[in-house]
Amino acid sequence: QVRLVESGGGSVQAGGSLRLSCTASVYAIRNGCMGWFRQAPNSEREGVAVIDNFGGRTTYGDFVKARFAISKENAKNALYLQMTRLSPEDTAMYYCAAGPRTYIRSEGGCFLLDHQYTAWGQGTQVTVSS
Repeated sequence: QVRLVESGGGSVQAGGSLRLSCTASVYAIRNGCMGWFRQAPNSEREGVAVIDNFGGRTTYGDFVKARFAISKENAKNALYLQMTRLSPEDTAMYYCAAGPRTYIRSEGGCFLLDHQYTAWGQGTQVTVSS
């Protein structure tokens, strides 16, 4: 069973930074895909960033605009999301997710599609004030 535990959320002012962490099981950190998703009140969940555990390819949501960076540290079974230049629009619950690689139009990989991910953490709240 894959277990994911997020930490690192909090309240910051606009322009500030936060680093989210996700502790994962050994299997999740070394196989398939892992990523970060977020959900703001009255909004649908959206993909923030994902990483392919085979090769390390990363994909980001368009709204990230080079402000965030996803990374992982296998030795610590940890996934990270470094967030910089935060704005109030980034306020949301952030979730760590893990799942198998999938194929879309013959292309295999990790996508910003929440239905691809089968394990989810409880979430960590990020609040950005103006």
